[in-house]
Amino acid sequence: MMIFSNVIHNYWLINKKKAGFFSPVQIFSLSSRSKPYAMNDETYRLLLYGMSVLAVVVFVSLYFVKAGYGMFRTRSWGWSVPNKVGWVCMEAPAFLVMGIGAWKGGVNLYTPQAVFVGLFLLHYFQRSFVFPLLMKGKSRMPLAIMAMGILFNVINATLLVASFFSCAVPGKYEPVTYWSHPLPWVGVVAFFIGMAINLQADHVIRNLRKPGDTRHYLPEKGFYRYVTSANYFGELVEWTGFALLTASPAAWVFVWWTAANLVPRADAIYKRYCEEFGRQAVGNRKRIIPYIY
Repeated sequence: MMIFSNVIHNYWLINKKKAGFFSPVQIFSLSSRSKPYAMNDETYRLLLYGMSVLAVVVFVSLYFVKAGYGMFRTRSWGWSVPNKVGWVCMEAPAFLVMGIGAWKGGVNLYTPQAVFVGLFLLHYFQRSFVFPLLMKGKSRMPLAIMAMGILFNVINATLLVASFFSCAVPGKYEPVTYWSHPLPWVGVVAFFIGMAINLQADHVIRNLRKPGDTRHYLPEKGFYRYVTSANYFGELVEWTGFALLTASPAAWVFVWWTAANLVPRADAIYKRYCEEFGRQAVGNRKRIIPYIY
């Protein structure tokens, strides 16, 4: 993450010398005189490239280091907070950044961007304010995991806002022409299919245990008949649909980050289930993508 801090700091210093003064907030949002919410194109591209490269590092690293939340949490991750608090604090910034960004960007109700923003807010409202309330048990989330999640969500939502508004190709999201293509419609369908799979998988996980039970169980309903991480499969489908819908480079970087984070974790969960319940119990199920991986 230091890479992005240095890029942003250096860019701020350059503009400060050229134009007198630019605050860090202006670099991410306000600097343009002609646009109410404008990230500089150069900053946008640098962050896209940087995030893409960093995702490769994360993808490889997570095959060796298990992110310490859920079943893989250990005391070595240090201070922690209740899971419900951690999820709200981690996910809510994405909801807030997108909402404020769309408002400052002057989103029009009848444009494709309104649909993009609406679906993004729908997902993060559920993850920020509904999902945590449905959690059972007394699990905890390390502060380090929560902090990394907050940082990612702020950067990701900021890039998406820029891709929808200030850095979008002029005329790209013209309503009549945009909705005449099939891919946005395919994306909408995929988004809701992925969301449905994700919600149903979460419901299965929540109801594996009876009150007071702390044991682990092998989920076997819904898409868990095909993969051991059906919730991750649903999320991957959901954000792939979002990328097809928006045709946004930032959305495709988001898909890459989703895969970089969830695919190695799905592998770790698969191996954990095999250790706990045996390969025979796991059967022919794959890790995250049915029949493939």
